[in-house]
Amino acid sequence: MRVEKGLLYTEDHDWVKVEGNIATVGLSDYAQDHLGDIVYVELPEVDDEVEAGDSLASVESVKAASDINAPVSGKIVEVNELLDDEPGEINKDCYAAWVCKIEMSNPAELEKLTNDADYEASL
Repeated sequence: MRVEKGLLYTEDHDWVKVEGNIATVGLSDYAQDHLGDIVYVELPEVDDEVEAGDSLASVESVKAASDINAPVSGKIVEVNELLDDEPGEINKDCYAAWVCKIEMSNPAELEKLTNDADYEASL
């Protein structure tokens, strides 16, 4: 499993890249590998407000369906529309095929996430 350095990770195997007050969210290599070939991604809507732990997006594969939960609270400011037509991009490069970007309303929630070294050790 590839663990991208410099990112934070959730218990659900999602990754979070923090740039200023923006948290970019995607599926980790572990998650995409266990899901198998991803055939559909239901993206959130721009301007939606989310709370940490809420369902953010859904991913369907040939094996299973899974929710991506919001790692932090805030407002959706951008979604990766490429995934509407090419959901399999997550399987090709899960760290480039991000799902959405959240303008954080409570950056302190990041403290509940795991750093790359601890995440890698947990796999």
